[in-house]
Amino acid sequence: MLVAALSALTLTLGMASCSDDTSGGKTITVGYQAFPSGDLVVKNQKWLEEALPDYTIKWTKFESGATINQAFIGNSIDIGAIGSSPVARGLSGNSPIGYKVAFVLDVAGDNEALVARNGTNINSVAELKGKAIGTALASTAHYSLLVALEQAGLSANDVKIVDLQPQAIIAAWERGDIDAAYTWLPTLDELRKTGKDLVTSRAIGQSNPTLDLGVVSDKLISDDPAAVDAWRKVQARALDLINTDPAAAAGFVGQELGISAEEAQGQLKQGIYLTPAAVASPQWLGTPGAVGNIANNLLDAAEFLVAQKQIDSAPTLAQLQEAIYVEGLPGAFDQ
Repeated sequence: MLVAALSALTLTLGMASCSDDTSGGKTITVGYQAFPSGDLVVKNQKWLEEALPDYTIKWTKFESGATINQAFIGNSIDIGAIGSSPVARGLSGNSPIGYKVAFVLDVAGDNEALVARNGTNINSVAELKGKAIGTALASTAHYSLLVALEQAGLSANDVKIVDLQPQAIIAAWERGDIDAAYTWLPTLDELRKTGKDLVTSRAIGQSNPTLDLGVVSDKLISDDPAAVDAWRKVQARALDLINTDPAAAAGFVGQELGISAEEAQGQLKQGIYLTPAAVASPQWLGTPGAVGNIANNLLDAAEFLVAQKQIDSAPTLAQLQEAIYVEGLPGAFDQ
């Protein structure tokens, strides 16, 4: 199944990552997801294209971290926006994916949540026993769902977890095929119109925080570190904009999501967006010779997934520290 999926993905993309294009220049393929983040600001304002005028920048949309992992395995993308749980999966096992964590896009807050559909009479996580829950398998939402169930005294076997991408969740919700869903914005706010939060990732994050990360292929880091620095700088610029002028950032994000600036600003308020200085702090990425706590966060996630029988084995802390790209930090974020 995985081979078939990878073959189909490669054919769909119809491109090789970080390759020479027909004009003799270089192409960088960026995998993005349609959730509120600085990544959408960078895309909308063409800041990466501006920073790398001699490159062709190709933006390819993905529905979840699992499909981004598949694209990296198939060498179809160079950079990706992906949740910390799929990253923990990707760096686990005997053949870890050849990428490194190079940026923190956001820390999950109320922008990911477990919601119950109105009319189901479900008012707590414990009441989900025997119910159908939609979520994208191998995503941060799936990870947080497993944590929420465990905290409520349930296991994955006590419920019916249905593997659905965000858009498919809406359709299943409207048909009444699922009783609840753990997902992220903007799909989450659609479900909230006819449902209610049982728990959000902000609460789950008190013990098991999840993040949206920017990862870069080992090949791009090795072949073109200057391009990686250019990407990190524009991502830092986007975080600065979200924190200093959220209305402007929301306008750009809204254009990418097809919603109003007011709606986008409301969605941005639900996430936790660090400053570039915080991204390079000991709590998160860290600096050369002092990799930050994000490696421990990924280890906790991997070990939890092993306990849940979602993956066979977790990497060591040392292996995860090697998978955090901190070269040049914090100066590499400076404009």
